[in-house]
Amino acid sequence: MRLDARFVTSAFEPGGYPLWDRAEVALAGRSNVGKSSMLNALAGAKNLARTSRTPGRTRALNFFAVGDHLAIVDLPGYGYARMPRSEAARVAAIMNQYLDRSERLTALVLLVDARRGPGCEELELAARMRERGTPVIAVATKCDKLRRAERADALARFKAMGVAPVLCSSVDGEGIDELRRRIVGCARSSRRAVDAVEKTPERDDLR
Repeated sequence: MRLDARFVTSAFEPGGYPLWDRAEVALAGRSNVGKSSMLNALAGAKNLARTSRTPGRTRALNFFAVGDHLAIVDLPGYGYARMPRSEAARVAAIMNQYLDRSERLTALVLLVDARRGPGCEELELAARMRERGTPVIAVATKCDKLRRAERADALARFKAMGVAPVLCSSVDGEGIDELRRRIVGCARSSRRAVDAVEKTPERDDLR
């Protein structure tokens, strides 16, 4: 199983968002968490998203279409990139505007370095999504860098987030299939909810 994704557009404001009827699953994480590599691993493609030795290259919302009903939105990274404060504030505003206002946001995939665990930014973002009623899929990235004896402690650090993480590695593929299943599951649940709201007796008679 892979997510057959294709790049559609980049946007810096709501007026640039695609006008489509898709469940959007957003990818968020610190600038050095390996977000582009994870997106490429999910899609089974090497160059869908550009990877860089310099964190913080993603400074817009990047929209990718998956199949007929799903979209992945790659959010700008936060917390590490070397950039002027004014630019950092602008990038943060782009991300916050999407998270606060998007009606198509179905779930947030929150990437956290497994060796570091969630910090204040991740805990606040997870709490913010809970208040919004948006599911959070926590991902412990770079788990290939953990020794077996370190895994239990790494997982324990996520208890404060209130979400059990998926241990993932874009290097050896661990956890990628499970993450794909969770993303698709959230999109399907959202689709069923929309269909249930939009159903009418007349439509049922036509089926």
